[in-house]
Amino acid sequence: MNPATRTYDKHWMPWLKEQLTACGVKVNAPLMPNPWAPDYAAFKAEFEKTLVSEDDVLIGHSCGGAFLVRWLGDSKQKVRKLILVAPWKIPDAGDKKREEYYGYEIDRTIPERVGEIVTFTSDDEEEDGKKSVKIFHEALGGRVIELSHHGHFTFGDMGTEEFPELLAEILK
Repeated sequence: MNPATRTYDKHWMPWLKEQLTACGVKVNAPLMPNPWAPDYAAFKAEFEKTLVSEDDVLIGHSCGGAFLVRWLGDSKQKVRKLILVAPWKIPDAGDKKREEYYGYEIDRTIPERVGEIVTFTSDDEEEDGKKSVKIFHEALGGRVIELSHHGHFTFGDMGTEEFPELLAEILK
């Protein structure tokens, strides 16, 4: 697929952006290069095209959550809120690229620079996803919100493009 034409179709991100924009909230949702094969340097280059301030809310889904935690540790950036949606931290066994991507040590000083940390998970998330949430929560603290029947928070698992619980958490 041509990266220039990639979109977040069939996901909650377009719906969320539309809702937040209607509330007067400025939204940036950068499309990360090859999210099915995450690469920290490539993600960082794309993400840093957007200026991040202390008033911002950062939201990362799956490998995007792992990226944001690593980036916040590396950059020492202060933000108002970090929301992790089904964050992932466990690489597939024998996958060197994913081991490189997920194999960083979480900076435990992140909570000193982030006003609030919230993690969304689901009762029917994969076991490695549940383990990942535990790893992030033990390192960073914050609140964990467990929803029923949301799987890995994809359209296929949720059966909808709407994610009102996340919208409410952002607008708090």
